[in-house]
Amino acid sequence: MTLRVLGVDPGLTRCGIGVVDVEKNRRATMVAVGVVGTSPDESLDQRLLLIATSIDDWLDRYEPHVLAVERVFSQLNVSTVMGVAQASGVVIAAAARRGIPVALHTPSEVKAAVTGSGTSNKDAVTKLVTKILRLDAPPRPADAADALALAITHAWRAGSGASIATTGPGSHSLTPAQRAWAEAEAKARRAR
Repeated sequence: MTLRVLGVDPGLTRCGIGVVDVEKNRRATMVAVGVVGTSPDESLDQRLLLIATSIDDWLDRYEPHVLAVERVFSQLNVSTVMGVAQASGVVIAAAARRGIPVALHTPSEVKAAVTGSGTSNKDAVTKLVTKILRLDAPPRPADAADALALAITHAWRAGSGASIATTGPGSHSLTPAQRAWAEAEAKARRAR
């Protein structure tokens, strides 16, 4: 079965949205990608309404099995954190109204899943997302690439079973980052 994941990189000014289909063998294909932008000149309620309306449209149009949203984490700029948290809440509520499960992933989880390192920069994530999805050009802006990375991360973590073979038949189709991540997951399970 193909798992369809809608990834959201929440933000008030730019909210990245990406839809990815991932097959059982972890092959990922981009379905759609975009960014919902709102102006700081608009009132907060109108900005959140625009994000909510856009997310509703994406959920209705693409009918994902699950939503993957970036987990809000503390930054130095409190107003930025508040905006991200408010946008996240609107997105999560839209999914809940439809009975669509929501998964939260930290930025370091996403970086580790896509690049093999939890400390990779945005350029590395964009480059690997472009390669994983076999795109002709990198998704822009970075918020769009981050949304796709969130969708890929969730599908690889949850969509194709709890484990993946790192050797044997089918393992040759994994990217180096997928292989490194699968090996790290296997090692963590053995350590428990």
